[in-house]
Amino acid sequence: MSRTFGSEDWGVILGGSSGFGLATAHKLAAHGMSLAVVHRDRRGAMHRIEPEFEKLRGSGVQLRTWNADALDPAKRAEIVSELKGALGSGRVRMLLHSIAFGNLKLLVAEQPRPSTAAAELAAALGVDPTKLVAAADQLLAEGRDELAEIATPPEYPTHSLLDTDDFARTIHCMGTSLLDWVQDLHREGLFAGDARVFGLTSEGNELAWKGYAAVSAAKVSLEALARSIAMEFAAYGLRCNVLQPGVTETPALAAIPGSDRLKAHARLRNPFRRLTTPRDVANVVYLLCLDEAAWINGSVIRVDGGEHVAGSTS
Repeated sequence: MSRTFGSEDWGVILGGSSGFGLATAHKLAAHGMSLAVVHRDRRGAMHRIEPEFEKLRGSGVQLRTWNADALDPAKRAEIVSELKGALGSGRVRMLLHSIAFGNLKLLVAEQPRPSTAAAELAAALGVDPTKLVAAADQLLAEGRDELAEIATPPEYPTHSLLDTDDFARTIHCMGTSLLDWVQDLHREGLFAGDARVFGLTSEGNELAWKGYAAVSAAKVSLEALARSIAMEFAAYGLRCNVLQPGVTETPALAAIPGSDRLKAHARLRNPFRRLTTPRDVANVVYLLCLDEAAWINGSVIRVDGGEHVAGSTS
């Protein structure tokens, strides 16, 4: 494979040990970009992560990794300082903010809406309703998305409700912390003259999902911030865009109550009848890093195979 980038082109990935961040690391490494990956994982998870990092090194690119809290100001200063030494004459061509750490709590205790569909279907078939729902649960887990509404409904934690501190932490973690990294890298003169900055949003920026209020606020904040970065840093060569993937199988999605139903509805709705993959998003990051994409700035770009325009699941 021909190398698109040189060894002096660096990509900084915040949250690069799984999901979108790791997929992007593999894509850019395959095209010659050196990588600085910041991730935060327990020691027990490293048996899965280290082989992925070894694959990146096997691509023949430079790789620096930090298992540290990207949100901690002291750690961030330390990482930027070490990165400055590692870059030498190189510069940061790409910064991806892929930090997924937010509160998934309800605003108010849920008032369940009883559904009689499963019971009525069981009665019509002359079967035990409990067995019918259990069978629907199993088949849904195996990919029979049409059974989502008969399967067991998701349960949301009620021991703790969302408060202003939860909002503040989530908005900073998944939104405004991007600015800290952009400003620090810029202050140290580490950006290339044509650098690309990316954030990640979701359809929750417009739709209300239960338990997603804080993350939704973070995504909207990120989009607003990205527009301002796109305008105010343009004089220094930065382009800033936000990618909006469709529903994607990631650790962050798995943490959302009812994620099986979200996935089922997304597959039924998507024109290609599949979920978005981290690789789909990594491919778009790569494309937007090319010289030919230099005039794309301040945009929210959907990467979902047309999921957002599909008004029918038939």
